[in-house]
Amino acid sequence: MKFSGKNVLVTGSSRGIGAEIAKVLAGYGLKVWINYRSGAKEADAIKDAIEASGGRAAVIGFDVSDEDAFVEAINMITDCDGELSYLVNNAGITNDKLALRMKTEDFMSVINANLTSCFIGCREAMKVMRKKKFGAVVNIASIVGETGNAGQTNYSASKGGVIAMSKSFAIEAATSGIRYNTVTPGFIATEMTDALSDEIKNGFTSKIPMKRFGNAIEVAEATAFLLSDHSSYITGETLKVNGGLNMA
Repeated sequence: MKFSGKNVLVTGSSRGIGAEIAKVLAGYGLKVWINYRSGAKEADAIKDAIEASGGRAAVIGFDVSDEDAFVEAINMITDCDGELSYLVNNAGITNDKLALRMKTEDFMSVINANLTSCFIGCREAMKVMRKKKFGAVVNIASIVGETGNAGQTNYSASKGGVIAMSKSFAIEAATSGIRYNTVTPGFIATEMTDALSDEIKNGFTSKIPMKRFGNAIEVAEATAFLLSDHSSYITGETLKVNGGLNMA
């Protein structure tokens, strides 16, 4: 995979899919800024693993839903490295409830953490990247942002918003040499899905044409492709990594 930039910020990368994205991008030669909100120890472990494999990494802790903190973090990165070449907006939360039981604050907490924070990152990245007329952003959404899901009105709305917003950013930034794309994972094997019973897992996999959950590295490699020079004529697109679950 070929990259023209030299560094990347991956939000929410102390564990799960974000951590795998950080490791894969470091393996391709990028300096990775590992973001965490509360998992400092886990973030340090990812940094150590990257450096042990010959990669470069730095840890930067901040809450992506805190606008001032996000802006300050990007300024810190550019002060240190002289640029921000790539951004992966991966951080997010869930707060699942049936819609009839969901309070407005339950809805807005997820919107702010998943969608508003992504907007802040996309906007601030554009400010920095347009100076060099180069950059790429990948926003990690979800299959439920395309299909909806019972009990996840807030999460579905936030991830559907990320997909639509990414297209708007792509249009606005295209003449500045900056690309915005989205990855929508389906069922991915993580610590959360590992805790599910075999019965529930089998119920999910029976609906997936490939008959298995995806792996985090498959999401990470898709993300790397959309950041890389190999996708230099791709912007405003959504790459579905879901084993064929949603072919529409």
